[in-house]
Formats: sequence, structure tokens, C-alpha cells
Amino acid sequence: MATVELKSIRKTYTSEEIIKGVDLSIESKEFVVFVGPSGCGKSTLLRMIAGLEDISSGDLLIDGRRVNDLAPAERGLAMVFQSYALYPHMNVYQNMEFGLKLAKTPEAERREKIMAVARTLQLENYLKHKPGQLSGGQRQRVAIGRAIVRNPKVFLFDEPLSNLDASLRGQMRVELATLHRRLGATTIYVTHDQIEAMTMADKIVVLQKGIVEQVGSPLELYDCPRNLFVAKFIGSPPMNFLPGTVIAASEEQARVRLASGQEIVVVAGGAQGLIGAAVTLGVRPEHVRLGHAVENRGSGQVELVEYLGSAAHLHVRMQDGALLVIQTEGGVRVHADDAVTFSFPAERCHLFNSEGVALHRRSSGRMAA
Repeated sequence: MATVELKSIRKTYTSEEIIKGVDLSIESKEFVVFVGPSGCGKSTLLRMIAGLEDISSGDLLIDGRRVNDLAPAERGLAMVFQSYALYPHMNVYQNMEFGLKLAKTPEAERREKIMAVARTLQLENYLKHKPGQLSGGQRQRVAIGRAIVRNPKVFLFDEPLSNLDASLRGQMRVELATLHRRLGATTIYVTHDQIEAMTMADKIVVLQKGIVEQVGSPLELYDCPRNLFVAKFIGSPPMNFLPGTVIAASEEQARVRLASGQEIVVVAGGAQGLIGAAVTLGVRPEHVRLGHAVENRGSGQVELVEYLGSAAHLHVRMQDGALLVIQTEGGVRVHADDAVTFSFPAERCHLFNSEGVALHRRSSGRMAA
């Protein structure tokens, strides 16, 4: 499989710059996910790699070869679209065969490839069916099969699961991840669903307004978001954010006073120069501990409880009016209007400066009061 490298890639429509100098290296056999909100440029970037959009400036290299001026068919890529893009008048076999016919692949070889892929995707019993006779998941398998039979250097997926219902999306995520491991294919996958990104990717590329905000493994982005945007986007339910002021700091920790007067110790380096400055404290709902604690303790009143089976989300109004979401076990006996206490583990808290940039987190000893 192939490597893909983007060097200062830019895309401009008339006077508006959509992609603003993207640098990215994708290793052979990696599963890389482009994720971000609508309009961030992720699909445009994928289409530029595919050759469906011109590159305004910069270089696109596949296996070290510059391919900016190559037609899509000459780049050795295969793309699976959100809409499946199957030929409705052709059956499953013919849809998968079409690209091989255009490439003048011998008939015997075509049949061997199609039957092998059909077995892999469990489509053997549907080869004579037309797309209109198939379910959404089956049609998506056909679109994937049509890409696989071409034996491309790189697979490109543009939000392929967004038209499926929730249960089928979950099933297809597992199937795509399993297929990737089996084929060892270099894969670039676009989605607005951060759950898809977290569960499928070797590496996630978070985009906002044509700029790469952060690149890393799912756990790197979850544990160490570079800024407020990444922290907000990665994680479900989203991270809680509370405004505060740094009142003390060491090389490895900071003490933050929230608007309620509550003082929180956070494991974070580089805060010595921020004493007296406004900051944002971040803590994920699943990291807030319900119940009494000695340190980093707070209290509030429950406004809403969402029961999700194995988990429950408590929406708690703090004393300063801020709303905090706490994720706990589904069997918790808490109801609306109940008073609760909770704590923020110092090593699980995040701290962002006034520009939204995260302070480095370090494991450390205790800070003096």
C-alpha cells in the first residue's frame, strides 16, 4: 500500500481560501480519519487527494510521486461516496465489474476478483440483485466491493455511513475496521461523527475552517487536546468548561478559583506566568466523581437525569449558575432537584489559557496550599 503526503496544500475559490496550508503525512496501511464540523474543509481535502478538485498550491505526493496534475484514474485511488453512486440498471456483479471492464481486465480475472470480494463482504447471494432490491447496508457493501476489486493504492471514504440508521452504522463501523485490518489498506476516511473517528482511526486529523487543529491517535486527542476546539469536539458527551482565575502555580500544578469561589488544583505546567489571569477549566463528564471528597469538591442541584442503560448523565446546576454534566453508572439513585456533591480529580482536569491553548499536563506531586 501507499504513503500519502500533503505539503502546504491550499484551495481557493475565487477570493475565498477554503484549505489554508495543510501539511500532513499518512503512512502505508494507516487508517486516517478527517473529522470536523460542517464546512471545515474535510470533504474538499479528500476530493483534492482524489483529483476531483484542483489544488490551488502545494504538493500532493503518493508514494513519493507528485500527482497534482494526474487525472483521478491515474492516481491509483478508489473512492466510496456517501450516496453509494451505484448504477441502478446494473446488478451487483455488474456494478463491481464495471471499473475492471474499463481497465480492460480479462474476463476470467474479473470474475475471480469479484467472487473473492463478494465472499469477503458476504454478497455472494446478492450478485444478481439490483441496487433497488438491497438494504442500505448491502448497497454500501457493494460500493466498497467495487473499490476493493480495483486493488487501489489508497481507499478514500467520504462519510459513507451517514445515510444509515444508528444500529446499522455501528455494525458497518465494525465491518469497515475489520476489513481494513484484513486488507492492510491505506485508508483516508471523512466523517463529522467523532464517535466514528474515535473507534476506527489509527490517526485522527481534526480540521476547523481549513486549518489542521491537531493530529494524533484517538487517545492522544482525548487525553491531551491541544486547544479548546479539539477538547470540545472530541468526546461524547462533550467536556465541561468552567471559567476561572489562576491564584497559585508551581512548575507542575495550578490552583484555579472558579466563579463560585471553589478552588481547584489542576495538574498543568507553565501556569506560573498566569497568576491572576483568566483561564478555562475543562473536565470530562466521565471524570467527575459523584459523592464526598476531600479535595476539589463542589456541590449543586440536579436539573435533569438522562438514563442511558449502563450510564446516566446528570445535569447539575452549580452554585454560580454554571451547568455541569456528570456521567455515572446507570443504576445511580439520583433525581431532579436532588442536592449532590462531586469532585474534580486534579490529574483529569485540563487548563486552557485566555487564547484557548491547553497548558501541558504532567503527572506530579502535591502542590502546597
